[in-house]
Amino acid sequence: MQFPQSAAVASRFEFVAECGSTNTELASRAAAPDGEDWPDFSVFVTDNQTSGRGRLGRVWVAPPGQTLAISVLLRPRLPAGEPLGLDHYGWLPLIAGIAMARAVAPLVPTHSVSLKWPNDVQVDGKKVSGLLAELLPGGRAVVMGAGLNLAIPEADLPTPSSTSLALNGAALSGGALADAALSGYLRQFSSLYGDFLRFGADAYSSGVLEQLDELCSTLGQQVKVSLPGGDEFRGTAIAVDGAGRLSVKRSTDGRVVAVAAGDVTHLRYE
Repeated sequence: MQFPQSAAVASRFEFVAECGSTNTELASRAAAPDGEDWPDFSVFVTDNQTSGRGRLGRVWVAPPGQTLAISVLLRPRLPAGEPLGLDHYGWLPLIAGIAMARAVAPLVPTHSVSLKWPNDVQVDGKKVSGLLAELLPGGRAVVMGAGLNLAIPEADLPTPSSTSLALNGAALSGGALADAALSGYLRQFSSLYGDFLRFGADAYSSGVLEQLDELCSTLGQQVKVSLPGGDEFRGTAIAVDGAGRLSVKRSTDGRVVAVAAGDVTHLRYE
């Protein structure tokens, strides 16, 4: 498969016909002795990922030729050359999610595209893309993975709450759809990521928080939050704060909790 538009956006671009996990492959290359040959915004892609991973250890189902698995290497540095502080890394998957939503929207123009916090892109409330960030050893680089459902037919969708671009009337097909979707994602991601770093990782002044507020379907929803330690609570998602955390007003006591990591379910889906 050819990706002329996409390759033009990346600092280095590699497509393979099959691999286990694009995140694993790109992380391995970035950590190798010649890892500097993979600069910031290098991209590794396949349309046949056989051992993909989702958030919280889930398996990402990717039928051959019907999805894209995309990994982008980020080596974020601020304008003066200093590395981005780890306390700002939580914004990177949110930026990727905004970018994917912006890329998907023009491909399915008669449908509603939104971002479910923190990193599921949805078309009319159904998941078309999921994102997973993995920090590399040393803490100075991140591999941002994304899976995008291009043409999975309804009978083969991994869950009832999933969808694909083709099922929502995407006009393009095959390699043209793959390149249009991927190049759109990379262009949006590069622009948002560049602005975020240029403004000193300030989500407000860079415009990232404003765009997230516009796209985030979780805000205003009744949600169930499952925390990494196993605790759960329910409440209303009221805002995303300057650190990218979801502010949830608990149903039981009205206390507002800032959620940095966890699984958030919109209760209308239960």
